[in-house]
Parts: sequence; C-alpha cells; structure tokens
Amino acid sequence: MTATVSHEPAPRLGPHERLERLCDPGTLQVIRTEVTSARMGSKARPGDGVVGAAGRVGGRPVFAYAQDASFAGGSLGALHADTIVRILELAGRARAPVVGFIESGGARLQEGVSALGGYGRIFRANAALSGRVPQISVITGTSAGGGSYSPALTDFVIMTREAAMFLTGPGVVREVMGEDVGAAELGGTGVHERNGVCHCVAEDSAGAIALARDLLAYLPQSAWSLPEPGVPEPPAAEDPGAVVPSDQRRVYDVREVMDALVDAGRHVEIAPRWARNIVCAFARIEGRPVGVVANQPRMLGGVLDADSATKAARFVRTCDAYGLPLIVLVDTPGFLPGTRQERGGVIRHGAKLLHAFAEATVPRLTVVLRKAYGGAYITMNSKDLGAHFSFAWPSAQIGVMGAEQAIGIVRRRDLADAEDPDAVRSRLAAEYADEHLSAAAAAREGFVDEVIDPVDTRARLAWGLSSLPSRDGRTAQTGNIPL
Repeated sequence: MTATVSHEPAPRLGPHERLERLCDPGTLQVIRTEVTSARMGSKARPGDGVVGAAGRVGGRPVFAYAQDASFAGGSLGALHADTIVRILELAGRARAPVVGFIESGGARLQEGVSALGGYGRIFRANAALSGRVPQISVITGTSAGGGSYSPALTDFVIMTREAAMFLTGPGVVREVMGEDVGAAELGGTGVHERNGVCHCVAEDSAGAIALARDLLAYLPQSAWSLPEPGVPEPPAAEDPGAVVPSDQRRVYDVREVMDALVDAGRHVEIAPRWARNIVCAFARIEGRPVGVVANQPRMLGGVLDADSATKAARFVRTCDAYGLPLIVLVDTPGFLPGTRQERGGVIRHGAKLLHAFAEATVPRLTVVLRKAYGGAYITMNSKDLGAHFSFAWPSAQIGVMGAEQAIGIVRRRDLADAEDPDAVRSRLAAEYADEHLSAAAAAREGFVDEVIDPVDTRARLAWGLSSLPSRDGRTAQTGNIPL
C-alpha cells in the first residue's frame, strides 16, 4: 500500500512532531534520558539526539522513539542507545507495540566501540521482542550501518519516498569498490521495495505515520492478546468469480477477488513490489482482522518461486505470532522450473513456506479459485498440510499437473498410435481432468471439504472463522520470527 501522492512538498517533521502525529491527540508522554554527551560539548542536547515516548494509537498503548537527524546526523552513541533500549524494554514489559522513527548516520565516530556496543544492545532488545510485540520501523531519511540493521530486525519497515538505507554509504563504496553510486541508487526505495527489505512506501512522513497507524489497527497489542475487531462492512463487489476467466491461460488480478471478499475491499498489502507473483495483505472479514496470502496470476502466471515462498513464509509466521487467521487464495500452476531457481535454493525457500503453514496454530482457510498443481498445491495450505477448512470453486482443478501434460506421460502410447493425435489428446485430456483434476473429484476423495459457488465464498469464510478457536486450542506463540 502506498500513501496518496502529494503534489506539494510536505514540510519536514521533527522528532517531536512525528511522535505527536503518531499518537492520539493529547496522549503523548515524552520519556527520555535528561543527560548530555560530554564528547559532543556545547552541541549536546537532552536525550542525546533521540526522543523516547509513550502514547496511544486508536486508544491503545504504544511506545515510540524518534531520532533527531539535526543532532550529530542522528548518529548513535551510548546514551542515545540507552534511550532506545529503555523504550524497547518498556514496550516488552507492557506488552505493547513499539514504533521507531529512524534517521541515522550510524555509529557515532567520536565514541568508537561504545557506539558499537550501543547498537549491540538495541539489536538484542529488538530480537527479544520479536514475535512478542509488534515492532514497526519508519525510515524518514538516510540510515546507514546499524541504522539499517535495527529496522531489519523488526516486523515491518516503512520508508518515505526520499529515504535510503545501506550498510555502507556511497563514499565507502566508491573508495573500496570503485563504484560511483548515489544514495538513492544504492539503497533508496526503488531498491528496497523490490528486494523485500521495505514493506511499505509513503510519499512523506505524514503518509508513513498513517501507514503505521493502519498496520497497528490490524495487529494485537502483543502475542498474548487477540487483534481487536472492527465494524463489519460489506465487500466492494458481490461476486469474486466475476473477475476470474474460465480459460486457465488468461490472467487476472487476484486483488480484485480480494475486494469482493474483505470488508469494503480495503486491505494493506505488504511488500507489493517484491515477489509480485504472490500477494500478502492484512484485511478484515465481518470486522475480524485476517492475513491474506494469494497467488497472483497476473505475474508469472501465479507460480511459486524462491522469493515468493520466502515472502509468504515470513508473512504467515508474522500472522501466526500475532493471532491473525489466514485466508489463502490459490491459483498456481506449480513451482517455477529451471536451473536459476534450483541454483538459488528454491527447495530451501519453498520449505520455509511449507514449515510456516504446517506449524501455524491460527485458523487457516483455503480457497482454490482455478488451479492448484503439484508441490505448490501442497505448499499453499492444503488440507493435508493442516488447513482447517479447504474450499474449491466448481471449475477448479487440483492435481499433480495439468491434464495435457499428464496424458502426455500416462497415455503416451495411445497418443503415439493414434491416427488423429490432436483429437485423441483433447478427448483423453478431458477424461483425465474430469476423473482426476476436478473439484468434485477432490471433494469426493476428501482433499477438499466443500465445493462452493464463488458468490458464497465470503459467507463460508466468515462462518469458518466464527466456528474456529483463535489458536487451535493452543497457547499464544512466544517464539521469534526468523528473518
């Protein structure tokens, strides 16, 4: 999801202004270390270049901090780190979300190893909260070194359009590697929204704050509590099947199917520019927050590959950690074949998604929209992998592979002996599809719970969600989410 484009440049917000806009009016309480840095002399300020605070978002407690790039470039010293660690520890004790506004030149050179040790303490605190309380990082300018690592340890990274992140800056890259590259080319949003480092992009700080508030509205206070329901709203369209072509070779945008299933057609998509052959989004069904994972036939025909499996696996584990039920919309021909994928470890990455679904304890509902073949059928939350309910539309096909490919293998002798191979192939493919691939056959054999009409999908999903316990009868997750 990208914030609305503004034609007028928005005024730059300071750290206090960012925190005030994040929190509900009148709820911000500043918490910062009232000390100065002797090493910075007369330029030192209370808080050592970072402001820590507590407040409320949507009436719920949050903790937050904002770095001040006007003070020593937002660089991190020991006292600066103490403020951030204090906020993270308070969030953990209160079991409340934490939002960080990050703009930092990295470790403060004047403090040497003390600054590096400060980053180590922050990283440890980030890791201790992982999967326990929601952590959102908002990158509002240039962040280098440890200023990039800390966001990567949090659940969600939002970048403003002019922001940049990199471990080593353009100057070092130029000197060491001989590459003449600018900050935007090295680590701007155009880079990180396509490699998965950045999950959402906003035009400015105000848009990024609005995105952070939207994300918090879908998430619970912690892994020990449930996401708060909203007011139920009707979907944006009545028939999700209206946008899905019957010809399996024709593409469509699966987000239009989502619009007809979720409340008001409203959702927040995560990492929309990375691994675009799969869609991961937060939405609501009858007011209940859910996570949606959907193959995207518009990109690469909806195949799974290494990147899409990694993207979906992290999203599934995040939803499971924070108690959000999963809705899985399936339309995939399988895994992307080829030497490039195999050399890139598609087996390892695909296994991440298998493991994420298999270990999830939240309600998981699957709908096969059009096709589900091979290992990708299993991987996309199949019933045997643990889906609590598995539905399929009447025209869906489920099997090892498509009918044409299958009869080319199992009936190759009949095809070789046929006087009219094309006619025989067409007849055999139709017979094979009816016997082995149809949704009715899958339901008959127990691999699908029910064949449903597309117009009934939202109602069946709402029923399924209401009939299942929040966590499969088990306690809340308290483990970390692997990166």
